[in-house]
Amino acid sequence: MSVHGGGLATLEYYPCRYGNSRVQFRGPKRSLEGRFIAFLGSTETYGRFIEAPFPHLLEQRLGVVCVNFGVVNAGVDLYLNDPSVLDSVMQARAKVVQVMGAQNMSNRYYAVHPRRNDRFLRASERLEELYPEVDFTEFHFVRHMLGKLLEVSPERFANVVDELRQAWIARMKNILTQIRGKVILLWFSECPVPEEDVFDLGHDPLFVTRDMIDTLRPRVSDVVVQVASDMARLEGTMGMVYSDLESCAAAELQGPLAHAEAANRLEPLLQKMI
Repeated sequence: MSVHGGGLATLEYYPCRYGNSRVQFRGPKRSLEGRFIAFLGSTETYGRFIEAPFPHLLEQRLGVVCVNFGVVNAGVDLYLNDPSVLDSVMQARAKVVQVMGAQNMSNRYYAVHPRRNDRFLRASERLEELYPEVDFTEFHFVRHMLGKLLEVSPERFANVVDELRQAWIARMKNILTQIRGKVILLWFSECPVPEEDVFDLGHDPLFVTRDMIDTLRPRVSDVVVQVASDMARLEGTMGMVYSDLESCAAAELQGPLAHAEAANRLEPLLQKMI
């Protein structure tokens, strides 16, 4: 039995695959025949610890199949490196693309795991030359590595962030060009879109600014900036399903009310598109 807010709670995600993809998505598996809406994104779109994430809520409200292609800790590369998924997404009547952080992508400074994008694989010679005093063999996760680089030298860290931002813009333009059609770009976070450079590793999506999003506006049908309300933030983990061992991870994510608020914003826009 599932228990809300700790204990021995478990949530069944019904992992499934689409086409020839090696990536496991949240199920139950949906049919890709006929009308459907595709949702691409990271942990929030996937709906970790959430029984009914916003794609599920929208499926109930709109009466149209909503396929959740969200993946925990996904970066843009996950989709660009998976032509099978992109082929499926292109067939959707409408697409919602969550703004994903710029850190979980391979770039000229470091490489990440192709499917578990938060996993750090190796540093390039360029990064080793920029940070000769850092032993990169001690890192397994991207955020941990970035935190160390920021601590060692904020000045040099700015070079890394600049590379990540340039790579993010280029790849977002690439993916939006490929999936075509009616696309909503969704900022879904507890924090507003930063107006300027902020090297804060505590809030997602990392390193994405308003200027970066504005650059993509000509390539999408609409941009939705959904920041959780005060009430949603105050609810914390209320209504989430997780075990005691997962309590810290759950506390970093948005809860059911935030997902309902996102669905409220997206519903009228998608209604016009389908």
